[in-house]
Amino acid sequence: MVIAIDGPAGAGKSTVARAVAERLGFTYLDSGAMYRAAALAALGRGDRSPAEAAEALKIELGDRVMAYDVDVTTAIRSFAVTEAAFRIAADKSVRAALVQKQRELLSSGDWVAEGRDIGTVVAPHAELKIFLTASPEQRAMRRAAELGADWRTVLQDQTLRDEQDKTREHSPLRPAPDAIELDTTDRTVEDVTTQIVGLVRQLAKK
Repeated sequence: MVIAIDGPAGAGKSTVARAVAERLGFTYLDSGAMYRAAALAALGRGDRSPAEAAEALKIELGDRVMAYDVDVTTAIRSFAVTEAAFRIAADKSVRAALVQKQRELLSSGDWVAEGRDIGTVVAPHAELKIFLTASPEQRAMRRAAELGADWRTVLQDQTLRDEQDKTREHSPLRPAPDAIELDTTDRTVEDVTTQIVGLVRQLAKK
């Protein structure tokens, strides 16, 4: 079974997806980590384009992110890599290479996969599709807490990125037609996780 969880930054995708995977005993796929790892590889090799880095990427996802047998969990969260990952995510060739890798991973086993295009592009036949949202202010505050930044500054960047994500030519951010939209603004992670786990168990009974 594949559970697809999509949504904008700060909506709670990663936290909820990890929690759901743990509750169900599924494997967690962080698609954002793949883009970050590809960006890190491209930054480290000036002679390699982002598309080439994405195609050659050897990555293992789990509690730690391993790229080429090196633990890059912390390195891919740096500001420089975050910015580079956002830029290359709009590259058609990069997305094609990483989408293919994601599809290969999701082709067998039970997964909770999160990102911005899992339900629409990567796994359109996922058994359950969730699209998480939250108010812009709440999302900015969450991101600011993670980054140790002022939430108003984060909100400005977030507004720009939201627009770019929604209007980009390849794999724009949008809910799949059959996705269940959940607003996490005033909800706890436990509350949202429990609802999604309940939906999965309902499906399993059919």
